[in-house]
Amino acid sequence: MSTAVKNQLRVCLLSVKYNIMKEMVNKVTFLTNILFMMLNNAAFIIQWTILFSLREDIGGYTMREVMLLWGLIASSFGLSRILFARAFYLHELIVSGKLDAYLVQPKSVLLSVMTSSTETSAIGDFLYGVVLLCVFSFNIGRLLLFLLFTVTGALIITAFALLVGSLSFWFVRTDMFGRHMINCMISFATYPDGIFHGKARFLIYYVIPVGMAVYHPVHIMVAFDAGTFLGVLGYTFCIWVVAVFVFYRGLRRYSSSNLMEARM
Repeated sequence: MSTAVKNQLRVCLLSVKYNIMKEMVNKVTFLTNILFMMLNNAAFIIQWTILFSLREDIGGYTMREVMLLWGLIASSFGLSRILFARAFYLHELIVSGKLDAYLVQPKSVLLSVMTSSTETSAIGDFLYGVVLLCVFSFNIGRLLLFLLFTVTGALIITAFALLVGSLSFWFVRTDMFGRHMINCMISFATYPDGIFHGKARFLIYYVIPVGMAVYHPVHIMVAFDAGTFLGVLGYTFCIWVVAVFVFYRGLRRYSSSNLMEARM
């Protein structure tokens, strides 16, 4: 079993490597996409600098903590799009019958789908988050936690994308709903959780998994708490189990479009 898992992971990593190499054929475009994504994200530093010049904290966050928040969501979102970009476009594959090309491959259908493409600009997101950490709140312990939570955050974001995307196995017009849910998750994650109250706070902690993906990790990096740390790891595992179950449950309902399509 362990050999089979290793082989699956090796094939997936090679797929990601191949996707990145394809994007690097035009090196100027490749580097430009990365650079402009970093510059686009950096523009928001001006906004927060102005806001914090007017008051000392916002929602209980200082400038350092907001930059940590932005860095973590940027790196997590970037890593998820680098490794599992196709998970965000699952609806398109399902309703058009393009999953056929993945069903005939020897590796896991789900891993094959998720690792079949990458987004160049997402590398800029990932690097931007690391740079923010190094500039505003660097120390070795926090860097290690940041990298760990970037992985858990990327897994949670990807699992959530899989969950909303898998709804297309049951309902046809779920693409707009899925995009809005992902956009809501990213939008909420760029503001301190202290500004949300009542129903909005319930939403970001119990419906859209922003709390476990970003807010709790930021709180842990500021003031470490073992219970919350284990909770984030446990939640990451659980949401992935649910996402995988829902995907394969929906896959039983999948109907081929008889497209003559092959993946190399």
